[in-house]
Amino acid sequence: MADPKDPLAPVSRALWLTRAGMVAERVARALWLPLSLALIAGALWAFDLHTRLPGDAALWVAGAFGLAMLVTLALGLWRFRWPTRAEALARLDRTLTGRPLAALTDTQALGAADPASAALWQAHRARMQAQAAKARAVRPDPQLARRDPYALRLVALTAAAVAILFAVPGQQGPLAGMPGAAGAAIGPSWEGWIVPPAYTGRPGLYLNEIERESFEVPQGSRVVLRFYGPPGALTLEQSLADGVQADETGQALEFDARRSGEIVIDGPSGRRWQVAVARDMLPEILPMGPMERARGGVAELPFTASDDYGVLRGEAVITLDLAAIDRRYGLTPDPEPRAPLQLALPMPMSGDRMSLTETLREDLSQHPWANLPVQVVLRAVDAAGQAGESPAEAAILPGRRFFEPAAKALIELRRDLLWNAINARRTAMLMRAMLHRSEGAFHYENAPVLIRGAVNFIETRLESDSFTPEARDELAQRLWDLALLMEEGELANARDRLQRARDRLAEAMERGADPSEIQELMDELREATRDYMAMLAEQAPDAEDPQADQRDQGGQQEGERITQSQIQEMMDAIQQAMEEGRMEDAAEMMAQLNALLDNLQMTRGEGGEPMPGGEAMEGLGDTLGEQQGLADETFEQLQEQFGQGGQPQDGQQGQQQGQQGQQGQQGEAGKDAEQAMRELAERQRELRERLRQQQLGELPGEGTDEGEAGLQALEEANRAMDQAAEALEEGDMRGALQRQAEALDALREGLREFRDALDADRRERAGSEGDPDQAQAQGAGRDPLGREMGPSAQSGDFGSVVPGEDPRERARELMDEIRRRQAERERPEAERDYLNRLIEPY
Repeated sequence: MADPKDPLAPVSRALWLTRAGMVAERVARALWLPLSLALIAGALWAFDLHTRLPGDAALWVAGAFGLAMLVTLALGLWRFRWPTRAEALARLDRTLTGRPLAALTDTQALGAADPASAALWQAHRARMQAQAAKARAVRPDPQLARRDPYALRLVALTAAAVAILFAVPGQQGPLAGMPGAAGAAIGPSWEGWIVPPAYTGRPGLYLNEIERESFEVPQGSRVVLRFYGPPGALTLEQSLADGVQADETGQALEFDARRSGEIVIDGPSGRRWQVAVARDMLPEILPMGPMERARGGVAELPFTASDDYGVLRGEAVITLDLAAIDRRYGLTPDPEPRAPLQLALPMPMSGDRMSLTETLREDLSQHPWANLPVQVVLRAVDAAGQAGESPAEAAILPGRRFFEPAAKALIELRRDLLWNAINARRTAMLMRAMLHRSEGAFHYENAPVLIRGAVNFIETRLESDSFTPEARDELAQRLWDLALLMEEGELANARDRLQRARDRLAEAMERGADPSEIQELMDELREATRDYMAMLAEQAPDAEDPQADQRDQGGQQEGERITQSQIQEMMDAIQQAMEEGRMEDAAEMMAQLNALLDNLQMTRGEGGEPMPGGEAMEGLGDTLGEQQGLADETFEQLQEQFGQGGQPQDGQQGQQQGQQGQQGQQGEAGKDAEQAMRELAERQRELRERLRQQQLGELPGEGTDEGEAGLQALEEANRAMDQAAEALEEGDMRGALQRQAEALDALREGLREFRDALDADRRERAGSEGDPDQAQAQGAGRDPLGREMGPSAQSGDFGSVVPGEDPRERARELMDEIRRRQAERERPEAERDYLNRLIEPY
């Protein structure tokens, strides 16, 4: 019992508990490590691991554990110090405000005889006693986490707990039959799961929770079973698969559900289920029409595909149909063996693939089988690896058509070479025949020289037995390039091109060509007409000369005008008549069209005067086009920088690897990229300066709302160009692309506003002359070429973005160009995927 006279008697219990906690702390610090080692050793022994070690290894391990426990126990006891009462008092006093316990053990050193001083001392002690009465025992804090950074004590406790719970009698030897072992209470048990294939999107099933006697799973689902307990206590019977995969103990079983059947777990707590396996259906794929030739000779094949879980990929397999080929001339010998042509079918990048409709587009014009009979089979594959095929369809493999006789002959000789190299000598002989009296026979003036070079190429290699397949392919490419030059190289002059297109169409109509050829020739005539009228528009200033007007009229009556829209309407009528089989009407309208084209006269605005601001609009249109090209080059440079676009420069990589190594290659590539960015920045600033000069020039709609809005848009474009140039100088290509896109948008907006101003000016002029009917007949709302400029701004239709272009026609041209490039197989796969994503929404 505490002495009543002891000033610390009120806190004696708290002081004793604090001292006991300090003893527990120091005991834990001294013994935690040897106890942890002992628990780990006991867990290893409980699971009978010492019997699995080879030879005397178990004795060495036991000795190591024993030695470690003795050493750590000795160190812990050597460091152990029994806590004194003063240490406990100091720890308890630190938890109180003002250290009252220390104050109660103090004595008054001065002024004890002074009553006032003694009274003050007694008052102080009374306050300290009240403060000390609040003392509570301090909890022990051994701080083992700081001494055990690897949590060895927690590992030991976990191992001991596992040993107690799972040391099943009869399996873990020394602990067999130990009271409280989990195995004695639980007995044999099992767990099971069914995991459907990931592509099905179906959730997994936990068999232990399935109470119903039957259920359905997708075909190919993985069944996983785990048995716990003595081997043989639980057995499996199943009829879903032919075999079961098991581990060495036979307690872990797995198999795939391939057919409907039964799963039976025989033994304590066994179960039985009837499992219906839903069959994964084969994918289906069918063409939606015959393979057709689109513009430029691109092959198009629409198709539809479906699968219960989605189509993974598809391909078109094209084989040569020898039985359907007219085996004459160069096709008489047997063809050289060629693997079937396999074309990957386009698949949507995102969205549902359970049912899809797409169109295969590939440019196969240069393939040896182009324009020959083939068999086409479509194949679709699902995620399970199952393939479905369409019936073989007979088709003519589309390719580019050549109309110039010499070009057509060269393409046929090229086909014979690729058919079989035996035709090489015959091909050389026929090309020599083409050169006989060839003066003036070719539209391309250099054609005889190139044909003679091809003949020498063949004959020299035949004499030296070096006409290898590689040499043959090289010659085939040369002949293809030459045929293109002969077909189109001399058509730079718009008038000659127009005449050529007219002659071809007239010839095709006379011999009753098929509709696809007529369609292509009609498209060619439309393009040639548009180019020819653009050429006349460039000569518009000559209209101020009356004599020039008289020459252009070509005998037309005064005041007669022909607009491009009228010519296009007549072409549409001709095409419709041919489609309906009214060839006589089509021929008559074709004769009228030829007469109109021969006497073509351009409308130049009211009164024969050009509209003000027309040259400025053309300049802005050129600026817009150049800005678009600059943005495209910036994007290509960004692709090259990140290794996503294009191919390495010819020979660059190999030379650098052989001379300077990888580090030098990267350094040179970085210098080239910096130089390219500097050049792009300089061009951007030059383009901005040109736009600034155009802003200071004469623009349509001066003083009108439309004109002011257009100037504001040009100012925004100017600012965006300046920021794009700065971004290029700093090497920020992404920022430059964003600023260039803003400049393009601003330029387009400015062109729209200026077009509205021109439109309003044209209507005002027509109204001021007092003849609205004539203004309407003259094509108010049209440009000098008679093309639609779009109605007023109030109608909401701003017409074409670029002066002189129909936006719908321009959109069609862009889509055709994207499809053509996407079909070119020599382009990088990344670029083709990007082009496919561009046209995917449409």
